[in-house]
Amino acid sequence: MVMGAHMAMARLMRAPNPTPTFFVALFIAVLSCMVMLPFGSPMATTAEALMRFKKTLQLGNESATLSSWDPNKDPCNGNKVNWVGVLCFNGNVRGLQLENLGLQGKLDLEPLTRLPYLKTLSFMNNSLAGPLPDLKNLKLRSVYLSYNHFSGEIPDDAFEGMILLRKLYLGNNQFTGKIPSSLTTLPKIFDVGLEENKFSGQIPEFRQKGLKRLNLANNELEGPVPESLSKLDPSSFSGNGKLCGPPLAGKCSDPPPPASPPSPSAPPSECSGDSCGTSKKPSSGLKIALIVVSILLLLALIAVILIFLNKKRQQSELDVAESLDDSASKYTAAGGSSQMDVKSVEATPHPKKGDHGKLSFVRDDRQRFDLHDLLRASAEILGSGTFGASYKALIMTDAVVVKRYKQMNNVGREEFHEHMRRLGRLTHPNLLPLVAYYYRREEKLLVSDFVENGSLASHLHGNHNSDQPVLDWPIRLRVIKGIARGLTYLYSALPSLVVPHGHLKSSNVLLDENFEPLLNDYALLPVINMEQAQHLMMAYKSPEYAQHRRITKKTDVWCLGIIILEVLTGKFPENYLKQSFDSRADLASWVNGMIKEKRTSEVFDVEMGGVGSSKGELLKLLKIGVKCCEEDVERRLDLTEVVEKIDELNEGESDGDYRSSVSSEGDDYTSQVV
Repeated sequence: MVMGAHMAMARLMRAPNPTPTFFVALFIAVLSCMVMLPFGSPMATTAEALMRFKKTLQLGNESATLSSWDPNKDPCNGNKVNWVGVLCFNGNVRGLQLENLGLQGKLDLEPLTRLPYLKTLSFMNNSLAGPLPDLKNLKLRSVYLSYNHFSGEIPDDAFEGMILLRKLYLGNNQFTGKIPSSLTTLPKIFDVGLEENKFSGQIPEFRQKGLKRLNLANNELEGPVPESLSKLDPSSFSGNGKLCGPPLAGKCSDPPPPASPPSPSAPPSECSGDSCGTSKKPSSGLKIALIVVSILLLLALIAVILIFLNKKRQQSELDVAESLDDSASKYTAAGGSSQMDVKSVEATPHPKKGDHGKLSFVRDDRQRFDLHDLLRASAEILGSGTFGASYKALIMTDAVVVKRYKQMNNVGREEFHEHMRRLGRLTHPNLLPLVAYYYRREEKLLVSDFVENGSLASHLHGNHNSDQPVLDWPIRLRVIKGIARGLTYLYSALPSLVVPHGHLKSSNVLLDENFEPLLNDYALLPVINMEQAQHLMMAYKSPEYAQHRRITKKTDVWCLGIIILEVLTGKFPENYLKQSFDSRADLASWVNGMIKEKRTSEVFDVEMGGVGSSKGELLKLLKIGVKCCEEDVERRLDLTEVVEKIDELNEGESDGDYRSSVSSEGDDYTSQVV
């Protein structure tokens, strides 16, 4: 239409005596252009689209929070969110996270097609029903629809053309039929959850090299597991009785060939009859050759420019890394604080370019500084943890901690940015908030507040001086209650993660000036390289991973149990040092052994003061810790039970009250402990 307008104007300028026909043509062309122009502000369009979408929802009792959706207010103000459940970035709606709201009925996503920057949809833990909604008209990267009541067969072409899709969670629904073959053609998909449905038939070939997780557990699939999936964890295929072949133990007998994705059909021929055999005229061939040569020269020029820019970017990254390494070596040699000197850092305006030299802040309530400030600040090394070194840096009047990670390449750049922004939205009195982060392909920096009181581990196992208070019983009980509350919040705020913390141990629990615990290093499992995670993170040192090569929703509970026993006994758990679970070096096994030998009184830390008449409460907490550490996941307490039992504990209670209260439970534990 725009071209038509230009052509009409050109004719008008050339015509010596324009006729009314030309004026009519010009008027129509200009009118067409005006129709193409968007009316209203982007805010009005975005708010309008979201309000239209809200009207399609059948809101449950928990969805009163959507009352914040005010059509007269912009959903996003920069990175600040004005509407609950909306994810914002640079003033645009990047996602919707409407989880645990009791939403019902069918899901109509058509109104959301007017949101050009929409990348993420999450409707987990609702009561949505009906067929899978049409996703193809949205340029999504992540879709979370688990734990609903969706049903029916998914059309074979349901994901056709969704070339940006990386994550798809459809688990715990009632889908039937075959796994859609269009899912196997997505080039960037790396995380797929189809577990707990009723999918049947054979598993199609997934040939994506970047596929890291495909969970097909508890369906009705049959036949051989495709060779391309044979290296996945066997638990990904459990609960499908008719599946066979690696990585499963059962061998296949005369397996039929696995279903394959449809190969793209050949394009229709553009010639017919004898015309295909007719050779082109020499002049036409010459013209084509000249066009091809011109295009090749242009491509070569673009390639040279890109190589130059890439080398410049790599040099900038190298300078940042060398500046950090230099600061570490200076500190080690001098034995004191150091200056983190930056040689050359170039900032780019947007995370999509890598933000080399630029810190990305995820919270609005912190003072802003850039990487230059951070690297030139007075700094000291706090230590070298599981994944890398930590630095304390003084920025103006505030102290921050910078942690370096070199094993955070489990997801791509966009997924990393998205996950960090999600962590930045977490707010709870028992979480250490993430302040900012820095992305570089080879390593990442995470910035958080400095906590003067140090870690729980340092208080339990460090060398105590006269100025440092000993952790008495009231403080230890307060710490355990705070850890449980923080963990509960993570489970409610991050329901899509199987293990919302993943690395819970006493060195990752910091204590503020009031000895309130702050959980640290949480929710990093999705971004840590899987190989390193399996060797280093606490979740993979659990009994269930050692026995069944899987982690569950109760894995963090096991980690919490180890901390409870560590706090009560004062013993350093050898579990932290082992690469995998070993009952011979398990703190819970030692406690159980002492209980069986009727030596329970020897279990508790002799340095723990303030016990007084609290022996009954101590024993109750000891029992909770042991039950959290059950090797059998089915017998282990779930987090809700743990929190309820811990909240009932007080700082003091008579032994007689305890003896009578637990004796009524009638378990063997009572006679052993009391």
